[in-house]
Amino acid sequence: MLYSMTGYGRAEATFKDKTILVEVKSLNGKQFDLRLNIPFMLKPYEVEIRNKLNESLLRGSVESTITIKSNGISKPVTVNKELAKSYYQPIVELADELGIPKENILSTLLKMPDVVSSSSEVLTEEEWKQIQDLLQEAIKALMQHRLEEGRSVEKDLLERVAAIEMHQAAIEKFEPNRRVKIKEGLVKLLEQHVGPDKYDNNRLEQELIYYIEKIDISEEKVRLNNHCTYFKTVLKETEASKGKKLSFILQEMGREINTTGSKANDMEMQKSVILMKDELEKAKEQILNVL
Repeated sequence: MLYSMTGYGRAEATFKDKTILVEVKSLNGKQFDLRLNIPFMLKPYEVEIRNKLNESLLRGSVESTITIKSNGISKPVTVNKELAKSYYQPIVELADELGIPKENILSTLLKMPDVVSSSSEVLTEEEWKQIQDLLQEAIKALMQHRLEEGRSVEKDLLERVAAIEMHQAAIEKFEPNRRVKIKEGLVKLLEQHVGPDKYDNNRLEQELIYYIEKIDISEEKVRLNNHCTYFKTVLKETEASKGKKLSFILQEMGREINTTGSKANDMEMQKSVILMKDELEKAKEQILNVL
């Protein structure tokens, strides 16, 4: 089971004289980064809302908006004069810079956030409970979206790992022929520079064994196969957040593939190494969006 970091959730309800809308959307990110947009009356609950989103979503670049609208019932309003004054000077300066008439500054000020508010804009416990339920519903919808995205990512990752295993198996087929080519190459060099039958065959065999041991890829093959198996095991785990663990495994796989390439000394094996690197890079791109 795999979760993507990309998702969207929405929940809306009408409670008494208010319509409440909660939206949560997330994109990939290394840590949890939240941009929260809430009305003034929810400011006392901001920390609780942030903690809830952090605990539920774990990672990603998250944006959440909570909107509360009154349903046409007349209520007394208050004007935050100090806030209006703080808006006034920057707006006047901007109007002067742009050469815009200042006759409508008052109407502009009254439209600024939190300048005009209902004098009864205080949440009741029932309303706060309703917002909590809607937030949980939106989070649940987002996590379901993440899970659906994660299924397609998981399928792609399994295909990439299977391709790496296939190319690794192809390398094993070239191994016997590689040793023959190495011996033939050494013999040819000796015959060219020393002359036929003027070198010690026993010494040649000793040097050949030493050289083949240096370029042996048996250990790399075993470790790469183990990493591939472990990668698939982690994918099946029920833990929600495992993107960092999978990324680390891919790094280790890359280390073994690079070492295999440096030891290959064979054109056909190098081709398989290049194909493995290509599949690995595609897997790394997908992992960037895994929770």
